[in-house]
Amino acid sequence: MRPVTLLVLADPTDPRLALLERLPEDTRIVVSDRAVAFEGAAPEAAAILCWFTPRALLEEVFPMAPRVRWVHSSAVGVDRLLVPAFIESPALLTNSRGIFSSSLAEFVIGAIMFFAKDFRRMVRSQAASVWDCFDVEEVAGKTLGMVGYGDIGHTIARRARAFGMRVLAVRRRPELWREDALPVAVYPVSALRELLAASDYVVLATPLTADTRGLIGEAELRALKPGAVLINIGRGPVVDEAALIRALEQRRIRGAALDVFNQEPLPEGHPFYRLDNVLLSAHCADHTPGWMDRAMELFLENFELFRRNEPLRNVVDKQLGY
Repeated sequence: MRPVTLLVLADPTDPRLALLERLPEDTRIVVSDRAVAFEGAAPEAAAILCWFTPRALLEEVFPMAPRVRWVHSSAVGVDRLLVPAFIESPALLTNSRGIFSSSLAEFVIGAIMFFAKDFRRMVRSQAASVWDCFDVEEVAGKTLGMVGYGDIGHTIARRARAFGMRVLAVRRRPELWREDALPVAVYPVSALRELLAASDYVVLATPLTADTRGLIGEAELRALKPGAVLINIGRGPVVDEAALIRALEQRRIRGAALDVFNQEPLPEGHPFYRLDNVLLSAHCADHTPGWMDRAMELFLENFELFRRNEPLRNVVDKQLGY
């Protein structure tokens, strides 16, 4: 096998990069978070690892590497990597699909319980030394609506069914899941508002694409039940944030659990910080012990497949964005 030149777009001080020492000895590895550092190696590079890379860096580096045949994303969402030059090239794109599904599913179940049992009220009463006896909700028999039903959505549905929840899903190609027994029904995107109206909890697990940007706007939020909870673990811009803030401030829905936002980090003074019907996670719902190591392990497995010229895992359709 011919030696491979690998460009690693990353902070060189990241300790997880030490795992790259397991690559074949003849692999030429160049690591940097500055485009100028790749000028010498880029013309011969066959592969690029985007290790939580900002879009601007790939925009600079990719045109410098005309022989690249494969780009791997350490994240599942690839919207920030889909720069025009890359989309138009024949280079393959893979991601870390499957690494984060379990942890995100657990976050969703935790968010459902947070609202169903009103844990915020319990903590508030405890802090005030108040004996506050009140009724809580059972989630068994409630409807969970999944917007986006890939690996993450399927894992969430499996957890939800264990709690006795009824699962609905909407996805671009519903026919792909006819054999999946977890959802009661899988709808096309055209039936989104029907799903929203029927759901007690709605999970957004869709990638950010031209079709999903702003997918949940004023009309969709008004389609939700007054007692509904919106949970976003996909991408912030899938939701019209201003419309969601209005719905939460006016108590038109029960609440929202948010792990992703239009702007990250969320700026100081943002309304989400003060709203008592919001459960806020700083885009870290999937940051469990070893999560970055598992992401690197997946890349190493794919690198070996790439060297052998065998089919890669988790190939992404660059046109669709997932």
